[in-house]
Amino acid sequence: MKVSIPTENGVLAAKYAKQAAPELQLKRHPIISFPIHIEDVPAAAKSLAFVFYDDDAIPVSGFTWIHWTAANLPVGTTDIPENASRLGSISMVQGNNSTAGGYVGETDPTLTQHYVGPYPPNKDHDYTFKLYALDTELDLKPGYWLNDFYKASQGHVLTTAKTVVIGKK
Repeated sequence: MKVSIPTENGVLAAKYAKQAAPELQLKRHPIISFPIHIEDVPAAAKSLAFVFYDDDAIPVSGFTWIHWTAANLPVGTTDIPENASRLGSISMVQGNNSTAGGYVGETDPTLTQHYVGPYPPNKDHDYTFKLYALDTELDLKPGYWLNDFYKASQGHVLTTAKTVVIGKK
């Protein structure tokens, strides 16, 4: 399985990250999700899921920052268009990102249960997008937590694919 995100020399385009124009942000968070291309999903797969996260946030916040998580995407999905997180152009159940946790304490689901783009505070960060091919749909509701995804997907992951993009300070 393969997954790709368009970049400019390995860097995520500004409109999906910290440098996004104010009208493309909500409460200072970039909210327009990037397009994604998927290839070679196993024939046995019944659904797809993904997580977009930042391990380079650990020295800053003390934990991996979750920017976007979604499950139960149709197995035939080959392209997830730009802004799918907000527009609902692909069927998916979106979980909480790190703005929902106690560190930030945001409660607005239009922010907490959708894509929030890279906003590295200290230096350029590497952001990981990990795609999962699953042998079932998962019993997850909107606003699920990442640990719930890990528990629900245990024993159901057929394969994974990942790509890393840079978010500019």
